Amino acid sequence: MTKYVLNTPSVVSVPVALTDAGFPVRRIYCVGRNYLEHIREMKESDERDPPFFFQKPRDSIVLNGQILPYPPATNDFQFEVELVVAIGKSGRQISQQDALDHIFGYAVGLDMTRRDRQREAGKKGLPWEIGKGFDASAPCGMLHTVKEVGHISSGQIFICVNNETKQDSLLEKMIWNVPEIISNLSHLYDLIEGDLIYTGTPAGVAPVLPGDKLLCKVAGLSPLEISIGNKR
Repeated sequence: MTKYVLNTPSVVSVPVALTDAGFPVRRIYCVGRNYLEHIREMKESDERDPPFFFQKPRDSIVLNGQILPYPPATNDFQFEVELVVAIGKSGRQISQQDALDHIFGYAVGLDMTRRDRQREAGKKGLPWEIGKGFDASAPCGMLHTVKEVGHISSGQIFICVNNETKQDSLLEKMIWNVPEIISNLSHLYDLIEGDLIYTGTPAGVAPVLPGDKLLCKVAGLSPLEISIGNKR
């Protein structure tokens, strides 16, 4: 048995509905600019540009009911509600026709963003990690298996902040649908069991403050509820 000079990292997992088991997270991929209304809202891209991918650390997961600390180095901490796809079968160069066979289940998630840091990096042509890939930046609700809920391809996606609706759209408005996302991503990376894919956000993103309560929902899935904690 291999010995290590430091404590080994703990497994990060997301609860699976109707079970007492967790889904172990390997990587978190995110799709940028996947709703036309959000592209127009941000005013940062040509509408003809295809969506693209970036990553978050797997230990940035925050679970339902937990407090999400307000991060350092920002004065513009924003939410982005998204459908999350969990990969349950590994593959590479997956066709769109076969993509759904690789899905374990679905959840609702949040791509939390230090918007001021993201915009600064974009203007300088630098990577987005400082604005996207920080601690506690990937809240995720309970996973529902394909066997339980089928494949989620349509329906409402929304977020309420302090009981006020902020984002409210339809999954059908994605520029790239889930099979297209999986196929395109699998031509760039090997998709492995345990990967999560955050599929992009609609218009309506806005800042939150300590004490705010967020309720996120995708039709057919358990809601995600988190509170924003004090500044770190």
